[in-house]
Amino acid sequence: QVQLVESGGGAVQAGGSLRLSCAASGRTFSTYSVGWFRQAPGKEREFVASISWSGSRTTYADSVKGRFSISRDNAENTAYLQMNALKPEDTAVYYCAAGASDYGYWGQGTQVTVSS
Repeated sequence: QVQLVESGGGAVQAGGSLRLSCAASGRTFSTYSVGWFRQAPGKEREFVASISWSGSRTTYADSVKGRFSISRDNAENTAYLQMNALKPEDTAVYYCAAGASDYGYWGQGTQVTVSS
């Protein structure tokens, strides 16, 4: 069983940066892929970025490529999402998820609000 807790969200002006953290409990976290997703009001949840269990492979949504960076520290059971050059359209609740073959574990989400 893995529990995920996101933190680091907040309000920032366009062009600013935030770093989200996803702290995990459970010894199996280091064997799971981790993904970040977001959901804006009135919209469906969408994929943002993912990282393999070893950290050797990352993927990004086209909308965040070059601005966001996903990483992880398995020794600390934590994954991160560094968000730079934020835009108002990045405003959403951000969720981290983890799993082996699918994302079976989800956090409660953290709000990110970007003002113009």
